[in-house]
Amino acid sequence: MDNSRTRPRVGHIQFLNCLPLYWGLARTGTLLDFELTKDSPEKLSEQLVRGDLDIAPITLVEFLRNADDLVAFPDIAVGCDGPVMSCVLVSQIPLDRLDGARVALGSTSRTSVRLAQLLLSERYGVQPDYYTCPPDLSLMMQEADAAVLIGDAALRANLLDGPRYGLQVHDLGTLWKEWTGLPFVFAVWAVRKDYLAREPFVTRKVHEAFLASRDLSLEEVGKVAEQAARWEEFDAQVLERYFTTLDFRFGGPQLTAVREFARRVGPTTGFPADVEVDLLEP
Repeated sequence: MDNSRTRPRVGHIQFLNCLPLYWGLARTGTLLDFELTKDSPEKLSEQLVRGDLDIAPITLVEFLRNADDLVAFPDIAVGCDGPVMSCVLVSQIPLDRLDGARVALGSTSRTSVRLAQLLLSERYGVQPDYYTCPPDLSLMMQEADAAVLIGDAALRANLLDGPRYGLQVHDLGTLWKEWTGLPFVFAVWAVRKDYLAREPFVTRKVHEAFLASRDLSLEEVGKVAEQAARWEEFDAQVLERYFTTLDFRFGGPQLTAVREFARRVGPTTGFPADVEVDLLEP
C-alpha cells in the first residue's frame, strides 16, 4: 500500500483558537498519521480549495463559496454563542458614526470581515470606506477610525491594547448574537469531495481524531492554558477563559446560524442565499 497517498494532507490554523483542537492530537500521537500544514485561516482555505490539502479548517465564507466541492465535518467548528473574544471591531468613535469613515480590514480573515460589514450596514446603518491591510492595530489606528481583527491580534486588542489606548472594542460574536439571537460559526472543518470518495475510511478516522482531541483538550483545559501561557503574553487564567468561551460544536443551532448568514450575505459574497451544506455521514 502506498502510504504517501493515504496519509492525508491536513491543515491546522496557527492561532490560539485552534490550539485545543491540535493539543489533543499531539497528546494522543495521532499527528504522526497526518501530513500537517500550519497557516492562517485565509491561506489554509485557499490550499483546500486548490486541492493542495485534503482536509482542513476553512473560513465559513470560503466554505460556502466552494460548497459544491466540499463536505463539512459535523460536530466540530470554531464558533461562539455570544462573545468570541478574538474576532473584534476596534473603533475610535461610536459604530453608528462610521458612515464614510475609513475602516481597516485585517487581511487574515474573510468571514469576520464580511460579518463586520453586514453588522455595520444593517444593524448600524453606516457605509464606511473599507480598505485591507496587515493586522497591525497601531498602524491601522493611525490611518483609520476603526479596524477588524481576528485571532491572536484581536485577542491582544481586546484584552491589552484596546483598554490601554482607550479604544472601543466590540466583540463580533456578541454583536451578532444580540442582533439575531443565534450562535456564529467562523470556520468549519471540511474534506474535499474527491478525497472523500477515494479515502472514506481515512477521512472518518481524521474526523474522529479531531473530535477526540477537542474532547481531551476541553477536559484538560487548565493544562492546555498553562502550556500556552508559557509562550503567550496572556496568563493561564485568561487563556482558560478564552478556550471555554469558544464554541467548537457544529450541530443544529450552528447550521441554522450558517443558513441565516448565507441568506443575508450570499448574493453579495459569491454564493447562493440558500446554499446547501453537505455534512459527512457517519
